[in-house]
Amino acid sequence: MKIQERTGAGAGRSAAPAQPSVGDRLPSPPRERKPALAALAVLLILLGALGATMLVLRVGERVEVVKVTKDIPPGGKITDQNSTIVMVADDPGINYIKESQLKTIQTYQTVTMIPGGTLPVGEMFAKEPKMPAGKASVGVALKEGQYYADIKGGDTVAAYRVGSRGTSSSDSEQGSSSSSSGNALIANASVEKVTGDSDATVSTGSKSITLLVDEADAAALASASSAGEVALVRVPGK
Repeated sequence: MKIQERTGAGAGRSAAPAQPSVGDRLPSPPRERKPALAALAVLLILLGALGATMLVLRVGERVEVVKVTKDIPPGGKITDQNSTIVMVADDPGINYIKESQLKTIQTYQTVTMIPGGTLPVGEMFAKEPKMPAGKASVGVALKEGQYYADIKGGDTVAAYRVGSRGTSSSDSEQGSSSSSSGNALIANASVEKVTGDSDATVSTGSKSITLLVDEADAAALASASSAGEVALVRVPGK
């Protein structure tokens, strides 16, 4: 009797439904894949990498251009002595003078003063520069003592009429009066070009200097220069 009761109790326990263990989870539904979004993300990554590469290549692209090493006055020219070739980053918006254009630009004249150390651009040159309205170029031949030591193109000067040997008494008096009064023959002129003594063996100290002056002052300056009565003094530029 006891054996049967135990057997029956065991049968009753095995017949009860099994409960799921705490660690078991129900299977999750499969994720919905979106291949279009994945492809778009990959495309954006590739475009970003390509853009960065092009930017690096662009920044690293350099060209050979002309650099001015000495001041060039208006009407001057680029030469092998006042220029050199340097490497710079290419910029289509700047009209640099490329190394391949050097020989051509050497036949052109500057339309403005170009300081040394500048990277000139094409707009600074012309085949035949036009004279500014109301201006005239006047050449003066001066001896040592009639100009200051380091005179050069681009300087701003005043021209004084001074006395010289061989002039008449009236001319000497006019020169002395002008000098003593402190009135300049021309108060403001621009030095365009300076040419030294052509005698390479024995230098006399003479210079030929081209001045850009007001047209109204050109005749008086030319007259004084022909008489050897001009002296130049450097003054502050405007």
